[in-house]
Amino acid sequence: MDEIDALRGMRTALAEKEHPDALAARIDWRREPAPRARRRRRVAIPLVSVVAAGAAATAAVALVPDDGGAGGGGEVRAEPGNVLLVAAQNAAKAPSGRYWHTETVRGEIFGVGKNAKNHYKVDARQRIIRWTGPDGMVNSSNVDEDARPLTAEDERKWRAAGAPDQIEVPNPDGNTPAHIYMDATFDTPMPFPPSPYEDEFGLTAKEVAELPTDADALRNVLLGLEGNWHAYTSDDTGKEPIRALDGAERTRALSEVAGTLLSTAPAPPKVRAAAFRMLADLPGVKAGGEAKDRMGREGTVVSLPLETTMPLGLYTAPKQLGTYTRQWIIDPDKGALLAIRDLVATPPKGSRPLPPGDLGQRRSLDAEDMPDRFHKPGELAGYQLFAVAEWTDEQPK
Repeated sequence: MDEIDALRGMRTALAEKEHPDALAARIDWRREPAPRARRRRRVAIPLVSVVAAGAAATAAVALVPDDGGAGGGGEVRAEPGNVLLVAAQNAAKAPSGRYWHTETVRGEIFGVGKNAKNHYKVDARQRIIRWTGPDGMVNSSNVDEDARPLTAEDERKWRAAGAPDQIEVPNPDGNTPAHIYMDATFDTPMPFPPSPYEDEFGLTAKEVAELPTDADALRNVLLGLEGNWHAYTSDDTGKEPIRALDGAERTRALSEVAGTLLSTAPAPPKVRAAAFRMLADLPGVKAGGEAKDRMGREGTVVSLPLETTMPLGLYTAPKQLGTYTRQWIIDPDKGALLAIRDLVATPPKGSRPLPPGDLGQRRSLDAEDMPDRFHKPGELAGYQLFAVAEWTDEQPK
């Protein structure tokens, strides 16, 4: 169990979300200080899946309003069709070091209010800081950050409602609503006990370090990873290797693992480069257009066109009533994954039975209890910002 699982055990559980077409890398890319006093902690919620990266561990991450081939040869230029290959080439040039340091900001968007006409959206966030040492041990900590209205219009509505510092939000995993405190944060990270690195796919730090640096070989290894890879199923189908999947489901599973290798996993630069090249060869992945992430960093959008609920095999997968599309934002010049965002494809509707409770009571999931129940197609449901993701010789803080 890593610190994310620990958080899930401590906090109100919510949910998470996450498209195939033609070869991504070859079509239609358009260039188009001292800790302060600790304040009251808000009740936060586990947020979207995967992970991190760019400021000091104790520095706040500034967010902005929502806007809706290594090895061989010469330089590959960022031009239509090869953005992922440019990212691969530059990822391979990244420096190495003794420690792997990541800082991830995860955000979940909640609709606050009783109806679609008068609701406003709130961005609830947490920051996760991790240092992985040469021995594979991870020192990690968590910071709950101030929640805030998502857009300027959401802020106007929040202020019109009296600018409450405590708001009630849906809780699909409980019978009573959850609450978010708009004016509360931990300025000092809350540490977790050191633990061996193991990602959600079962890979240890040693196994990540030994992954192939050739894209085809990397894909072959990852195809052997076992898990519950289906986006949604009413039954527990058990674990199976990714190679048992076909088409869009296989693309989705491989891209999910690649997202971890390019964000929080302590992967060497050449392994990260191979992950970018593998992604370029996956059917249905498409790079094109530019966007800014929630930190205001501009990058190229990489779309995974499979509409699906998420996350892969984690406990929230069967609980979604809507579908979502997943996009990456990458900086090809730096060879970096900046952010992952999930957009609503179809808003939640209807209901779905859930397994019986601990006392055998009947339970169900209802659209009225979903955080994104008022969202429109294309609106942001959740995101991950990789503020820091780097090898360094700096001692862990």
